[in-house]
Amino acid sequence: MLGIGGGVLITPILVNLFGIPIKDAIGASIISVISTSSGAGSVYLSRGLIHTRLAMILEIATTLGAFAGGLTAMILAPKALAIIFGAVLLYVAFMMAFGKEYRTDSNSTTLLNFEYQDPSDDSSHSFGVRNLTAGMVLSFIAGNISGLLGIGGGVVKVPIMNLVMGIPMRVSIATSNFMIGITAAASAVIYYQHGYLKPGVVTPTMLGVLLGSQIGARLGGKIQSVRLKQIFSVLLLFFSITMFFQSFGY
Repeated sequence: MLGIGGGVLITPILVNLFGIPIKDAIGASIISVISTSSGAGSVYLSRGLIHTRLAMILEIATTLGAFAGGLTAMILAPKALAIIFGAVLLYVAFMMAFGKEYRTDSNSTTLLNFEYQDPSDDSSHSFGVRNLTAGMVLSFIAGNISGLLGIGGGVVKVPIMNLVMGIPMRVSIATSNFMIGITAAASAVIYYQHGYLKPGVVTPTMLGVLLGSQIGARLGGKIQSVRLKQIFSVLLLFFSITMFFQSFGY
């Protein structure tokens, strides 16, 4: 529903409610993100909401960042990962709550023009992409965070596309869902090689996420973009606080 892959929720839940070590939780989260992308992406693609050309361009930088982030995660202490996780969520929650969204009618560039129909009211919109170079640089950072924390990168990609590149919220969410599976796959190899993909954790989590992503993608099309941003911000704020508490042993 929010284009974030679910990793931003899965990792804190596995760590805080089930007592699973954070690196094992991140490994399960990465595989679940791939499931989310497959389940929700098929729904968004059928509705014509995914900007596939933009996704393929940004994914070059994101995948390189994810591979680098996965390598970094292997040498960081669990407490450091939890603190970084909380800080990332807190920053993005603030940006989504108070950042200014570009309006479709003023975004009339000619770069990678895209047209879509908003499923909430059947209205048609078109827009062009802004700040592609900045988007590429920030996508590398998003990929790095994805590989480091196992969150798919959607938690950062959605704000990047929406606030920096001028992509409408609904298309940002759909395009992010399409991309996150590729991003997660790049870092999954590293977690597998180091033994952090535990079948007993990965399998039930992945199956639940696959079902949830199908439901969420259908619900998301019926909710206004402003409401989606509010839901996004509240969830991120809540889980950033839980990760900070966890990092200090509470």
